[in-house]
Amino acid sequence: MVNMDILLIGSEGQVAWELRRTLACLGRVVALGRHTLPALDLSDTDAIRQAVRTHRPNLIVNAAAYTAVDKAEQESEAAHRINAEAVGILAEAARAIGAALIHYSTDYVFPGDASQPYLEDAMTGPLGVYGLSKLQGEEYIRQVGVPHMILRTAWVYGGRGANFLLTMLRLMRERESLGIVDDQHGAPTWSRMIAEATALLAARCDRDGGFDAAAHGGTYHLTSAGETTWFGFASRIRELALSQGLLSESAAVLKPIPTSAYPTPAQRPQYSVLSNEKLRSAFGLALPQWDDALQLCLADMPRP
Repeated sequence: MVNMDILLIGSEGQVAWELRRTLACLGRVVALGRHTLPALDLSDTDAIRQAVRTHRPNLIVNAAAYTAVDKAEQESEAAHRINAEAVGILAEAARAIGAALIHYSTDYVFPGDASQPYLEDAMTGPLGVYGLSKLQGEEYIRQVGVPHMILRTAWVYGGRGANFLLTMLRLMRERESLGIVDDQHGAPTWSRMIAEATALLAARCDRDGGFDAAAHGGTYHLTSAGETTWFGFASRIRELALSQGLLSESAAVLKPIPTSAYPTPAQRPQYSVLSNEKLRSAFGLALPQWDDALQLCLADMPRP
């Protein structure tokens, strides 16, 4: 029977907000955030160790990260401290008490030069500080040897927090036209789907309140099926939002533009579609097509 003690790190993020609800079905969940009570500052290594010792969970789910991709180019130390050093400390603390760790990583660990979806063991090559810090976090977990599952996801959006979906809805209401990048390819993934899949994976991996890492641990890709561009994503948002009454007919007209027309401090991978076949083979689990999930997400949002 699933009856875990779960420590959720990063309670304020869009994925963590969903996790607090999905993980509650598996047992007792204690959620720690930087600005909520009980609080945890991941830049404080002693606080990380103390939190794990105090709560003594069976499973730690780390949904916290430094995600400001462009800002990370100027704040490399902060990004490394949260995405790499803190993750290593968390892994060590988990191993010390016999707990398992589920950790989220990103498509940004890849260089984006592939012509087909990346497999989990494909050659990595981050293009910027954010991706490098996330890759280092992955490597620390593996080096520590804690029972773990690393879930790489991508293009995460949802009905709360700061994400592409909410930004597009706001800008479409405010402007007459928008230029959206149309030469970067990925798979938009709803935060709720990530949380629901995580709970299913945790339940499948449960062994008397523990985590059967020998059978189920490792690195997996967890994204929606299919692929699109940012322009394709925005266009579908506009189409569905109009049909569902979230936008008026005066919503901004969208225009495709190349990456070169929208320079950013951090270089983005041109192609970061991830293969989910390993997850499907191991667990019989696959997220729906990205546009089907988007339709469900928009249907769940409050009307203006």
